[in-house]
Amino acid sequence: MLDSQIVQLYWDRDERAIPETAASYGGYCFKIAFNILSSTQDAEECVNDTWLHTWNSIPPRRPKKLSPFLGRITRNLALHLFQRDHAKKRGGSEITLVFEELAECVSGSESSEQIEDELALKQAIDEFLFAQPAQKRKIFVLRYWYADSVTQIAKRMHLSENSVSVTLHRLRAALRAHLEERGFTV
Repeated sequence: MLDSQIVQLYWDRDERAIPETAASYGGYCFKIAFNILSSTQDAEECVNDTWLHTWNSIPPRRPKKLSPFLGRITRNLALHLFQRDHAKKRGGSEITLVFEELAECVSGSESSEQIEDELALKQAIDEFLFAQPAQKRKIFVLRYWYADSVTQIAKRMHLSENSVSVTLHRLRAALRAHLEERGFTV
């Protein structure tokens, strides 16, 4: 079923919207949630919560593409669940590594909360990413949006793990420099 047809089911408050969404995007949302949570049970719970949040979000929203809309809901729910479950723990999950890597560029601590204009930061990051070659941009997104491991990215991109690691390191350094040039405190 096309995205527009699924969105119309939500808009019409037709309960078939949820099974249609699950059939089309269940695996996609599960992968996002599992990469963050590293637990099948938690990922399944998160995906089910995604359907509920989607039901409550459409209407009033009417997304043209469901995959980024659903991906964002799933990712936010998974990050919230991860934060709640790991508030006092420091573990070796993939998402912990992702946050540690990005802390070099954009800290998740109080200093990032002091950035008054989050939109400007988002625009600066978008500008940086769109200036990158497609392969580097894809590697960055796979790592820092989908929380794929370096091994998964290397297999998917047909590269060595070392090549992916070096590329990510250089991208983080370049992002840091890009943000600093635009006046962001890193």
